[in-house]
Amino acid sequence: MEKLIINVPERKIALVKELLKELGVTIEQEKMDMEAYRKDLAQVSTWSEEDLKVFEENTRHFDSINPPKW
Repeated sequence: MEKLIINVPERKIALVKELLKELGVTIEQEKMDMEAYRKDLAQVSTWSEEDLKVFEENTRHFDSINPPKW
């Protein structure tokens, strides 16, 4: 037996599942590992106001650029 992972457009999921079941394919839903999810979520960092100042300064510099008109 071979495992196959496919990406299906939302509007076609029901049709694809129906066709695969007719062909005898077993469809498994992936189960979410909540412990791993919580661990990954705990690793998300936050940015300080000081970190964001760099982006604000760059935005001002970028907005001040006047490209030549052709």
